[in-house]
Amino acid sequence: MPYPPGGLADIFARSLAAAAVEPLAQQIVIENRPGATQIIGAQAAARATPDGHTLFFGSVTSLAINPASRPNLPYDPLRDFAPVTLCFSTPLYLVVHNAVPAKSVRDLIALARAQPGKLTFASGGTGTSQHLAAELFKAMAKVDLVHVPYKGAAPAMVDVQAGQVNIMFEGGGLNYVRDGKIRVVAVTSAQRTTAAPDIATISEAGLPGFETIIWFGLVAPSATPRPLVDGLSEKIGGVLAQGTLRQKYPALDVRHSTPQQFSAHIRAEIAKWRKVIRDANIVIE
Repeated sequence: MPYPPGGLADIFARSLAAAAVEPLAQQIVIENRPGATQIIGAQAAARATPDGHTLFFGSVTSLAINPASRPNLPYDPLRDFAPVTLCFSTPLYLVVHNAVPAKSVRDLIALARAQPGKLTFASGGTGTSQHLAAELFKAMAKVDLVHVPYKGAAPAMVDVQAGQVNIMFEGGGLNYVRDGKIRVVAVTSAQRTTAAPDIATISEAGLPGFETIIWFGLVAPSATPRPLVDGLSEKIGGVLAQGTLRQKYPALDVRHSTPQQFSAHIRAEIAKWRKVIRDANIVIE
């Protein structure tokens, strides 16, 4: 698990692991290895013994954005991992602390333009999906926001809720609104979500064409025997197909894919993000 405990991916993976114990007939241990934009966890998993007992809970960041943005990445998702299954996808939600006087995307853009370099945005680390979404927003809106990276989305959101940082793009944004400290301004999908149909998309609210979706899935070390990979995909896919996880996480698009489908998805996403990064002149330091 390349994230600290408590974030959306960590919470979902723990639910998936608990449900997969019986079909896999194995106890499952979650080992959190956060840091370096998921590179630490990815490297550890890539180097693990390829016996089907170690899986990496990767994401669009570790499996697509990193290879698209970092020429000297110490692992190659296409060479070092065998895709098992996609697990879920979700849009990001643009949230702001209540002290930020912006109720809409247009308000936020106007405020940022009036105070260049004053507003801050949090992310789970440099080069993560949250960071790239904000950089794309900056480029399309032509505003100057200051990046504050963290070692994961959970500690980043803690500081947004506390008012230490003003803004964040976060997949679990709806879950954090209940305490009343932050509000959701918009969603990053092309269409409004069924989970929150009253929340406008960024595209319709001020930046036509803006769209960012994040996804998470399981991969194994590349030398893991194909029969083991196929068996893991089938059994974990059975868990994902059950209604339990969909009911527990109604805001997420929980779904299974075959190893071949997930491999094609990863390749397409690398190409997509490479183009986004190039076209938006985004520089990952």
